[in-house]
Amino acid sequence: MGGAHDGERTLRGRLLTVAEVADVLRVSTMTVYRLIKSGDLAAIRVGKSYRITEPTLQEYLASGEVRVDDVNG
Repeated sequence: MGGAHDGERTLRGRLLTVAEVADVLRVSTMTVYRLIKSGDLAAIRVGKSYRITEPTLQEYLASGEVRVDDVNG
């Protein structure tokens, strides 16, 4: 039970709690849990809690970026 389960993953950056991620995204913790459950935001299970790495959160934010031209058509 030691080590990464897929043999490829390595942890980089700080592990953030659901509350910390919610604060960064300016949403409720429930919204963060929904993102995790839907698979939109990858998380690591630690006991009964979830943790999200900083790079994972940065990737999630980058994937949602929209250019002004895209919004206005």
